[in-house]
Amino acid sequence: MLSEKSKKKRKADFVDELKLFEEKDISIQSPKTVVLGKIKEDFSKLKRENSGQGAAEYILLFGGVIVIALAGLLIYRSYFSNNASGLNATQDISSIRANMTNIP
Repeated sequence: MLSEKSKKKRKADFVDELKLFEEKDISIQSPKTVVLGKIKEDFSKLKRENSGQGAAEYILLFGGVIVIALAGLLIYRSYFSNNASGLNATQDISSIRANMTNIP
């Protein structure tokens, strides 16, 4: 385990080496710097990119429509079933058709 003093010394040495490379205009970078630079670049691209936003909005919209349709079916469930509640869609439609043919 490195002591705090040796960690600071290694960091200072690393910074000094980077300054030397910058002064000599040498474009050699450590692998860690390259990887971190690429990760930073990828994250900045993700922040700016919004191509999936439209698809997510459509999914939410269709999900809302499905929830509303299911709620409507639950509310009017008795109307669509053949219970003895007096509500029968088939009978109602037949009576409406019969009444429509009787209109002069």
